[in-house]
Amino acid sequence: MTRVLIGASSRALRAWLESSLARNATFEVVGSLSIDDALAHCEELQPDVVLLESPADESVSLAIESSDGSVDAALIILTDDTKKFLTKSALRSGVRAILPREVKPEEIFAAIRACARGLVVLHRDALDSLLLVDAEEQPELDSSDQILTPREIAVLRMIADGLGNKEIASKLKISDHTVKFHISSIFAKLGAANRAEAVTLGIRLGVIMV
Repeated sequence: MTRVLIGASSRALRAWLESSLARNATFEVVGSLSIDDALAHCEELQPDVVLLESPADESVSLAIESSDGSVDAALIILTDDTKKFLTKSALRSGVRAILPREVKPEEIFAAIRACARGLVVLHRDALDSLLLVDAEEQPELDSSDQILTPREIAVLRMIADGLGNKEIASKLKISDHTVKFHISSIFAKLGAANRAEAVTLGIRLGVIMV
């Protein structure tokens, strides 16, 4: 059972999300609150996933980033401005999925399942935003010490598929220590702080596709 906390400014939206999630027996809604209250009660309610609406203003992105990762749950953002949450600070603060506000219930279900398993989810709208980023905003991958090796790319793809170190080691027939070495190298080359950020940066740079 995946515990889901809903945070939205609109009562109508909260009611729609609650009724949608109620159709799936694998989800338990542990709370349906205003945005600020949802973030404030995460520790008390202990959700696995927080489904959070982002209004047109900057309040949600600022609140998430100011939490500095203190919210111990995967954050799924419903927003009309997907690009706003495609940042390192948002990822470090727990954002694991970015969906448009006009999302279908089935897409929400899929995102919740994926995030609960440690995956990062980008809706097609968010991916389009990444592809439209100006070339000068893209990190440079020109120098030889920044290009991932074929083995590192294989490891990163497996991380994106949600595999743990032992599973990666088994599939590649290498030791756990070697897997850790490859992951450390990937983080260094991409400038990533964790697995989720490495996957997101890998997608952004076209190194992997999901």
